[in-house]
Amino acid sequence: MAGRVALVFSREFAAYSFGPFHPLRPERQILTYELIRELKLLGNANISVLEPRMAEIDELKLFHTQEYIDIVREKSELGYGYLDYGDTPAAKGIFEASALRVGATIIAAESVAKGEFTHAFNFSGGLHHARSSSAAGFCVFNDIVVAIKYIKRNFGVRKVAVVDIDAHHADGTQYAFYDDPTVLTISLHENGRYLYPGTGFIDEYGSGPGIGYSVNVPLPPGTFDEAYLYAFNEVVPPLIEFFQPDIIIQQFGVDTHHTDPLTHFALTTKTYEKVAGKMHELAHKYSDGRLVVVGGGGYNLEATARSWTIAFATFLESELPEETPEDWRKLCEEYGVKPSKRLHDMEKPQLTEVEKKKIFDKVKEVIEEIHKTIWPLLF
Repeated sequence: MAGRVALVFSREFAAYSFGPFHPLRPERQILTYELIRELKLLGNANISVLEPRMAEIDELKLFHTQEYIDIVREKSELGYGYLDYGDTPAAKGIFEASALRVGATIIAAESVAKGEFTHAFNFSGGLHHARSSSAAGFCVFNDIVVAIKYIKRNFGVRKVAVVDIDAHHADGTQYAFYDDPTVLTISLHENGRYLYPGTGFIDEYGSGPGIGYSVNVPLPPGTFDEAYLYAFNEVVPPLIEFFQPDIIIQQFGVDTHHTDPLTHFALTTKTYEKVAGKMHELAHKYSDGRLVVVGGGGYNLEATARSWTIAFATFLESELPEETPEDWRKLCEEYGVKPSKRLHDMEKPQLTEVEKKKIFDKVKEVIEEIHKTIWPLLF
């Protein structure tokens, strides 16, 4: 069912860097691509690697203000200061690096909208915090919002569903379409009481004609595989079936991994495999297979590369070996990262049965509240 598949990639993605001590490490893009390549996943005749391009100013203006674009360009030339309140430095060249990542998501979305490819991947994208006139949370420009507006304007795409599984709430994407019933945003994330950006509660469900089309699933710290998959399956499939999108965009942040240094979830790579499998199934069932996958968070470089590779292979319906390639492990070591010998996690999060029951009960309460609050607005 995979059809023709595009992977948008360039080593220039590594230029999106805020310095060696910033938690967002661009090396994860290289590690992901090299793991995919070493595993020979690109050898399939139906897979093409596409070169990205920089988004043009008029394309950025589909969402971002001219004033903000000018600020980013000016500070990018200076190479110092901040684009927000302290998370997103104005590194030299960040304008061009950011525009390249937006352009990559545009290419991915365009290739699917035009019917050239069934699935398209841009793991450098997923910068879901950026607002129209400001950066936020390591995100300079919001590639998801720009790409959606681009394909709706140029290719007559009517309805787009965004499924965001990053540990952080997809606030920038949500608010861009808060009153728009043609874009359904679903964000599963750690409860904003415990994690940036402090938003994404159930009562943020849209406004005006968009009421009900912003769906938030705020999950408790410690959410583990079984509890997460319960929440995902209770919310995402029925909403996609209801909405019948023309295209699905999946933000595949993996900072929900149990080893991530910035968050408090307890997921393993098995969950990413199952989520990818379900999204693949939903795309072929409800959007004629049209699926665009972007990256997002993930601050353990090695775990991020393995997780994205597992997801990529799952969407491709490709079998994977148990072990990671030796040359890839050596590359990890060159980056100062301790590699895993196995593709799937060898270690699991340490949670007692008592802790698991408490967490699962909280997750069930969240789902019950969503069904009580959101379902009557839509069904």
